[in-house]
Amino acid sequence: MVKVLHVITGLGVGGAELQLRSLLRHTRHSADVVTLYNPGPVADMIARDGIRVRDLAMTRNTELPALFRLRDLIAQDDYDVVHTHLYRSCVYGRAAARLAGTPVIVATEHSIGETHLERRRMTVAVRALYLATGLCGDATIAVSDTVRDRLVRWGVPERTVQVIPNGVDLDRVAFDAEARVRVRREFAVAEHDYVVGVLGRLDPNKRFDLVIEAVAPLMAGPVRLLVVGDGPQRRQLESVAARHGVTDRVTFAGERHDVAAVLSAMDLFVASSAQETFGLSVLEAMANGLLALYTTCPALTDVATDRARRVPGDIPGLRAEIAREVATGPRPRGAGTAIRERYGMPAVAGRIDDLYERLMAAGRSPRRRRGRRAARPRAAGAQTIGLAR
Repeated sequence: MVKVLHVITGLGVGGAELQLRSLLRHTRHSADVVTLYNPGPVADMIARDGIRVRDLAMTRNTELPALFRLRDLIAQDDYDVVHTHLYRSCVYGRAAARLAGTPVIVATEHSIGETHLERRRMTVAVRALYLATGLCGDATIAVSDTVRDRLVRWGVPERTVQVIPNGVDLDRVAFDAEARVRVRREFAVAEHDYVVGVLGRLDPNKRFDLVIEAVAPLMAGPVRLLVVGDGPQRRQLESVAARHGVTDRVTFAGERHDVAAVLSAMDLFVASSAQETFGLSVLEAMANGLLALYTTCPALTDVATDRARRVPGDIPGLRAEIAREVATGPRPRGAGTAIRERYGMPAVAGRIDDLYERLMAAGRSPRRRRGRRAARPRAAGAQTIGLAR
């Protein structure tokens, strides 16, 4: 069994964070987690699953002593693999793992867009730091062909990039008839109301303002909009709803951890992002049985399905597509077979586990650096969260 340490920037509720939790629940290897800071709700979820989670307790993005605390933590527990997730953890985690003499170092790139990396504009400095610490690693996992192409154009050696998609935890997002009734009652949605839903961080890239403006004229009838998520754009989105006079027809549900329940309450899912690296929310909606309308979703580039449709990224075009579905009425929940076969979490976790093993077998034996790592001092400054094995 391979001993793996996952290093992630934070563990608030987000796509990469929940993806890590799903991976941990399906891996066949031993795993621990370190978060650089912000041990949010996902840290508690992972700890309740029985995985050890430690908080490095960084207080700012540039904190050189944290690099050496992380190095000592890695060396202390003699990990075979260090796997980093998200930009800041790649910068600190890959360098710390190399200093600790870790045999195999892997990164997953979840959110690289055309112009931004995890809502961070791609400046020369950001790119240089990412590529420099990439020299410490053995492989970078791209979650889609689109991400692979962007990484290669950005300067990451193509031979080091492996395409392994995000996985969908089908059980976590499965349709739940009882939850549908419960959530709709919670938000005073009538049984006959048609609920259009969006889900994700409320930031400009998601363009949820576009959805509000597209749906607003359709709300004269029994149409409601459910906005699930939180973020810096919430007040602006509330203002858009007020400006169109539909405040009483738009429900801002805030951050929710019951993804299956809120998806089950919807009749149509809309993803309106300007850029996406994968499109996990679209796949989750499809796995819940919903029809999904999306403006961009790299995960569906070559997938034949009648459960999702690409739509225009402008208000008139999006409004016409939503109106078409409203006129049709709620569709029967679909099976999502294409998603299960390609993106089911057990299969995806298996591919990542296989990658660890291939890299270790390719001349990177744990014995190669074990003597050096054993000499490191005991790590200090990391707090264990919740349960520990």
